[in-house]
Amino acid sequence: MPVTTADKRAIFKKMHESGCFIIPNPFDAGSARALQHLGFKALASTSAGFAWTIAKADNRVTVDEVCEHLTALCAAVDLPVNADFEGGFAVEPEKVGANVARGVKTGVAGLSIEDSTGDAANPLFESELAVERIKAARRAIDADHSGVLLTGRCEGFLWGVTDLNLVIDRLKAYSDAGADCLYAPGIKTREQIAAVVKAVHPKPVNLLIGASGLSLKEAADLGVRRISVGGSLARSAWGGFMKAAREMAEQGTFGELANGYPGGELNKMFK
Repeated sequence: MPVTTADKRAIFKKMHESGCFIIPNPFDAGSARALQHLGFKALASTSAGFAWTIAKADNRVTVDEVCEHLTALCAAVDLPVNADFEGGFAVEPEKVGANVARGVKTGVAGLSIEDSTGDAANPLFESELAVERIKAARRAIDADHSGVLLTGRCEGFLWGVTDLNLVIDRLKAYSDAGADCLYAPGIKTREQIAAVVKAVHPKPVNLLIGASGLSLKEAADLGVRRISVGGSLARSAWGGFMKAAREMAEQGTFGELANGYPGGELNKMFK
């Protein structure tokens, strides 16, 4: 029997109760299916990885494009999908809420909202507004009792705001505002990770593995509940593509093509 959206959401929520799991980030339906084939239990979209597939830079896609993409991801797999919903594609809380309601209808099991403005001079939304945006997302998720898991993200470290106390204060405020899971992409030392986990306990923490160098077990030992890789898988795919394409363009040779994944194996996987 097919796995229903309600099933996926219930499974995803249960996964956040204990242990630590990897939630890799596919960039299209094919990569999502491949990750399911490899045995992962949940997936997360990547704003950057998706944007590059439609020839756009990260944070330049529309809510229409993202909702279409999320619908395709959710339909491609029997796994829960967590949506990188950027900043809700709006500033005002009411508009964030309206867009989140659209996101919920794509079939996602989880959804995250960021607090970055995109303005390097003022990189984070004012704290009160950031909290109201999380509250609006919470109301939209709860309006039809969807059971979608809400992640509150503080983007400070990605934008050069590396005051850990500020980041933790925001994460705690997002938790109080209704976030089920907390996320501070860019933190990487054991001390930073442990401090965030402790501060928001018992709520689960997502870790962008990035430059931390930690293994799944090491992250679990610090109390992390889930590990995502952001656009790293997409960059890895682009790395192979660009290396082979450059060789052809610059040298007129084709050696890198031999490193491609076997077409027969791909056909079997997608059969």
